[in-house]
Amino acid sequence: MGQITVEKNVGGIAGLCIITPAVHGDNRGYFMETYSQRDMAEAGLDIPFVQDNQSMSVKGVLRGLHFQKQFPQTKLVRAIKGSVFDVAVDLRADSETYGKWFGVLLTEENKKQFLIPKGFAHGFLVLSETAEFCYKCDDFYHPGDEGGLAWNDPEIGIEWPELTGNYAGTASAEGYALSDGTPLNLSEKDQKWLGLKDTFRF
Repeated sequence: MGQITVEKNVGGIAGLCIITPAVHGDNRGYFMETYSQRDMAEAGLDIPFVQDNQSMSVKGVLRGLHFQKQFPQTKLVRAIKGSVFDVAVDLRADSETYGKWFGVLLTEENKKQFLIPKGFAHGFLVLSETAEFCYKCDDFYHPGDEGGLAWNDPEIGIEWPELTGNYAGTASAEGYALSDGTPLNLSEKDQKWLGLKDTFRF
C-alpha cells in the first residue's frame, strides 16, 4: 500500500473504511493519487468501480440517507472542495451492527476518503459555504430503485455536527438550522423517508 493508509471497520462496523492518500507537497502545491486499483487490492479492497459521480451543494444542504434496493452500490466518497459530515448507516439484516451509524468529516484539507460497502444508507451534511463531493460506485444508478431512511430518526440517533432543532416525528427540515443560523436544506423527497423500523433491509 504505497500511496494509501486504510483504517478498516471504523466505528466497530464491519466493512466501513477510512482511506487516507499520501500527499506530496512543496511550495508549488501538491500531488496525490486519488485512486489506485493496485493499492486498494493490496489492502484487500478489490472493488470493480464502474461510475464516477460529482455534486455541488451549498451550506446547510443535507443529502440522504440514500441507498439502492435491488442494485446496491459500494461507494468511495470524498470532498474535493469545502467540508461535509458524511454518514453511513448499517442496513444489513444479518449484521451485528444493524441500525448503527458512523460519521466522518471529509474536507478538501484532510483529503480523507470514506469507503461504504453495499447494504448501507448514506448521506452527508454540508458545513462549508459550498462543497463539491465526488464518489465512485461499483454499480450503475438504476432509476426507480432508490430507497431512503429518515436522516433524523431518533432510533438511529445520528449526531449531525453544528445542527440544532427538535425532532417533530418526521424527516422534515422545518425548525432545524446550523449553529450560525443557516437553515437546514433538504429535498422534498428526503423529507418523506421513514425511520429504521419501516425501512428496507438488505
